[in-house]
Amino acid sequence: MNDKLKSIKSAIERFNDTSNEGIEKFRITYISKKSVINNLFEDFKKLPIEEKKLYGNTLNQLKISAKDKLTQLSKKSKEDAFSNKDNIDYSLPNQEDTVGALHPLRKVRNKAIKIFRDIGFSIEDGPEIEKDWYNFTALNFPKNHPAREMQDTFFISKNPDMVLRTHTSNVQIRLMENTKPPVRVIIPGRVYRNETVSAKSHCFFHQVEGLYVDKNVSFKDLKDTLYYFAKEMFGEKTKVRFRPSYFPFTEPSAEMDISWKNGWLEILGSGLVDPNVLKNCNIDPNEYSGFAFGMGIERIAMIKYGIDDLRLFSENDKRFLHQFRGVH
Repeated sequence: MNDKLKSIKSAIERFNDTSNEGIEKFRITYISKKSVINNLFEDFKKLPIEEKKLYGNTLNQLKISAKDKLTQLSKKSKEDAFSNKDNIDYSLPNQEDTVGALHPLRKVRNKAIKIFRDIGFSIEDGPEIEKDWYNFTALNFPKNHPAREMQDTFFISKNPDMVLRTHTSNVQIRLMENTKPPVRVIIPGRVYRNETVSAKSHCFFHQVEGLYVDKNVSFKDLKDTLYYFAKEMFGEKTKVRFRPSYFPFTEPSAEMDISWKNGWLEILGSGLVDPNVLKNCNIDPNEYSGFAFGMGIERIAMIKYGIDDLRLFSENDKRFLHQFRGVH
């Protein structure tokens, strides 16, 4: 035992390889569970009591010295790496600029949040995996509505139905169930549709929905809010028009277009909250009314930045993303 201790102690003291491979070899040989020192501790258990008294302290000191040596080797390795920093060829070209930038969807999302926050809307969020009640039924979707079919919606389970939310309107229901009016919120978030991925459609995208419920809320309040949004997002000279439309959860309903280049572009859907939706949330429609709207963040980004392929937003192509550094 004594000869083994001396031999190992001498080997530890002589070891001087500070490369990553050398340090790892030292750790395995002298520190790990399968190390020679650990094997000595196993042999130590079998010694007579008198010999344990003789070698116990020496063995512990050997283990400590091995750990200290590992610390010294690691420190020396870092010092050597730092001292070699002058071995750089300064005639080489600069490395690629690695300064990052916000994703274009994040830019649009942040701007939309600021626009609505400035006029008193708060920001809310909710689950992306949702019950049928919050995603469809409470929003006045009839049982035979196409959106309830598997070809349009991603179902997590059936009976009870759990889905990947198809809009952030599920959060509107959750808020109205648990909050007494007035409610004035926007809900930005990711949503999912069972659609073929192409330049104009995707299986997931991002929305900003808004909800305002209070006494005497009118369609004029809705129009004034969206006029303000359009001018803040697209510029003071932006013109807006509303066209009648249909959504299960609003009545009357309208789509809003903005003037763009030489024509009109639809950017969002809106309307007054259907009385049935208010009833489903235990809000008296005779006392309260409200409006709601929803827009796709990708669509607005495509309009603002002249992007013609929806897939670019989710491919993480640095050549595409680098173009948005410094863009507002």
